[in-house]
Amino acid sequence: MSTLPKVAWIGLGIMGSPMSENLVKAGYDVTGHTLEREKLDRLTAAGGTAAASVAEAVRDADVIVTMVPASPQVEAVAYGPDGILENARRGALLIDMSSITPQTSVDLAAAARDKGIRVLDAPVSGGEAGAIEAVLSIMVGGDQADFDEAKPLFEALGKTIVRCGPHGSGQTVKAANQLIVAVNIQACAEAVVFLEKSGVDLAAALDVLGGGLAGSTVLARKKDNFLKRDFTPGFRIDLHHKDMGIVTDAARTVDAALPVGAVVAQLVASLRAQGDGGLDHSALLRAVERLSGARV
Repeated sequence: MSTLPKVAWIGLGIMGSPMSENLVKAGYDVTGHTLEREKLDRLTAAGGTAAASVAEAVRDADVIVTMVPASPQVEAVAYGPDGILENARRGALLIDMSSITPQTSVDLAAAARDKGIRVLDAPVSGGEAGAIEAVLSIMVGGDQADFDEAKPLFEALGKTIVRCGPHGSGQTVKAANQLIVAVNIQACAEAVVFLEKSGVDLAAALDVLGGGLAGSTVLARKKDNFLKRDFTPGFRIDLHHKDMGIVTDAARTVDAALPVGAVVAQLVASLRAQGDGGLDHSALLRAVERLSGARV
């Protein structure tokens, strides 16, 4: 019998499916729930167990992981008679790996404490590729003892794992991450259009840029998206639009000015309004092309 904690995994989307499968590979007993039947079938094919409801998934779990799109979905699976807080056992550890507002995380931790359930907010960065390769960056908020307990599980999912402070801190750092990523993608997209309009060999240019100070994980990960105009979603514009709303709102709360971030947030919103919300966030290139009168 495995001595590893039993895990309930709620949310099997682009990120959640490969992450839960990595836990199965690491020897964890994983029971999952999501709304799409095919995602449940994928988990069972990987060696996990499908549950028909949140309540069923979490009832016997030692650790519960949620990986859903935004704050409303976290609240939907956490609260109410069929939710996590009413059905998980006392002493269970709830790890929310979704990207949500810091205040939602703080409120969830307080509500869970009343039920005897411990909480960590642990959003991730690295996209679909990072989830598949188990090399995610995991930024965690919550108590040190709970972080220490969860560390082996995190190590099956990522490579850079850091406790950033009390409840909500992980979400605050994730908001900053999304700000940096969006601005970086926008800069790369502008460079791509500039290079192509100048008649430069784009592949060669991106190779040499990647080897210098302009190099970044964003450029390395998204270079092929730019070259092939392949915007198959690894992280959708819709979700980055949500995240830019989180960071701009949180920055306003603490009186932090984000002048460049505000512009990029509007460009992300514009792209979404033009029907590209379901594309990968590297599709910011399409917005620059439209502005430049280039191909789209």
